[in-house]
Amino acid sequence: MATSSPDRQRKLYPDARSALSGIVRDGMLLAVGGFGLCGIPEALLAALQESGVRNLTIASNNAGVDNWGIGLLLATRQVKKMISSYVGENAEFERQFLSGELEVEFCPQGTLAERMRAGGAGIPGFYTRTGVGTVVAESKEHKEFDGHTYILERGLVADLALVKAWKADTAGNLIYRRTARNFNPPAAGCGRITVAEAEIVVQPGELDPDQIHTPGIFVHRLVHNPHPEKRIEKITTRDGEPNEAR
Repeated sequence: MATSSPDRQRKLYPDARSALSGIVRDGMLLAVGGFGLCGIPEALLAALQESGVRNLTIASNNAGVDNWGIGLLLATRQVKKMISSYVGENAEFERQFLSGELEVEFCPQGTLAERMRAGGAGIPGFYTRTGVGTVVAESKEHKEFDGHTYILERGLVADLALVKAWKADTAGNLIYRRTARNFNPPAAGCGRITVAEAEIVVQPGELDPDQIHTPGIFVHRLVHNPHPEKRIEKITTRDGEPNEAR
């Protein structure tokens, strides 16, 4: 069971801006948790935009929506490259990609999750059949195993990982809630520095050790965000017509 100490207590920062202070810089590779708008570190992403850092490469399942989540960073042209699986809900992303302003590396969802997990586990690469024969396999090593063709994918180690937890203790142990347990655990593991935001923060020893998804050893800084907006990507009305959420 985790115990409190001065070092562990210092993981908790008063706000997202201070939690990123001194560790963000131009040209970083970031891993960002979340799926759509579910489980995104919204306070940290807003603070990242305010920091003004540029030429970022971001590995994330998707790029949020216009003017929210990673979409905030796209709007201010702070992102140079996206490593993503799904990009269909962001008009500005589409515009920048088609105009050649934004570089995009498409990566299947399972492959992206495994690249993050492998990077966090110290595994430099792995072979997978996913993507063989598609644009995903271009310029990658191909190898035959048992009569099937596989491609080599590299493990992903990020300069900085930003993740969102439901509950945390001040030692950095994290619990994710329901669907928010998506890309957050592998993203948290693959960051050289990992910063988490959590809705509930308690003292060490108050979390059930068997319920912890990300151990505090992976988390370097923590910020309390008790009232996240939790925007909805689309609201479907009774007549079946999707409408953009306000």
